[in-house]
Amino acid sequence: MPGAREYAAMESGPAIFAGTVFVLFGAALLVWAGTRLRSGAPVVEGVSSPLPVPLVLLFGPAALVTGGWLLLSA
Repeated sequence: MPGAREYAAMESGPAIFAGTVFVLFGAALLVWAGTRLRSGAPVVEGVSSPLPVPLVLLFGPAALVTGGWLLLSA
């Protein structure tokens, strides 16, 4: 039966992986949207421009915060 230290070590691996994925996704989403908005191109093809911007501003930072929380809790 694993002790508390071994159990914590087993749980930190997936938390680090998930936190890294969330941080990379949130950063990439914000960079992508910022680049597309700066160049005047639509953020999402076939969708009117006002709709994706608030969603990006909601989900991008939410992914960054979630990833940071997972990395700090690991």
